[in-house]
Amino acid sequence: MIIIDGEKFNVPVVSLTRQGEFLDKYAKRTQTGDLSRKLIGVFFNYQLKFGSTTDTAEYARLWQKLTEPVEFHTVIVPDEAGDYSFKAYFSNVGDELLRTERKKNYFQNLTVNFIAKAPARRPGGSV
Repeated sequence: MIIIDGEKFNVPVVSLTRQGEFLDKYAKRTQTGDLSRKLIGVFFNYQLKFGSTTDTAEYARLWQKLTEPVEFHTVIVPDEAGDYSFKAYFSNVGDELLRTERKKNYFQNLTVNFIAKAPARRPGGSV
């Protein structure tokens, strides 16, 4: 179960991919080919893929939250220690129509990227 801005969403997660993105303030090569680099930190970014559900109201509520026009959200996702909470913005939200039945539309393959606002890890061990 995924929690966004304190709200739980009961739409199954079929895949959660985590990446540690290293972001530099600068990285440049000297004339000798040596690299000069100032690391800002490591950002934990996630891609989630949701499964289908027959609860169209819950799916619609999740879609509305993922496409809400706000700068950042607080999300809680699973990690090796239990849960990981961080501020993120959402990108590349998308899904596809599975079927239409009795005037209801069912969607599948909902995906979203959670892009961290701040580093999870900084040089020197501070967060």
